[in-house]
Amino acid sequence: QVQLVESGGGLVQAGGSLRLSCAASGRTFSSYHMGWFRQAPGKERAFVAAINGSGGTTYYADSGKGRFTISRDNAKNAMYLQMNSLKPEDTAVYYCAAKLRALRVGQKDYEWPYWGQGTQVTVSS
Repeated sequence: QVQLVESGGGLVQAGGSLRLSCAASGRTFSSYHMGWFRQAPGKERAFVAAINGSGGTTYYADSGKGRFTISRDNAKNAMYLQMNSLKPEDTAVYYCAAKLRALRVGQKDYEWPYWGQGTQVTVSS
């Protein structure tokens, strides 16, 4: 089992940048695919980005393509989401998620068994 803790959220003006971090417990971090999801008020939790266990393959939702970059450092048991050119519609609670590498990455939240507590990102216009 893996435990996840997000950090890096905050308030930023439209056009600004934020870097979210996800710290994972355990010694087998590379055994997990990692992902970011977000949930805006009144909306369902939505896929943002994912990265496979080795870090060699990344996946993005259309909403973040060209603006968001997901990365991981397996030596540090950490994953990151660099968010640039932020828009008010990016406002949401951002969650870090993990699933075993043996499974397909998937973009549905119910496919991911391990979750962090979330970090709030607010983009003002």
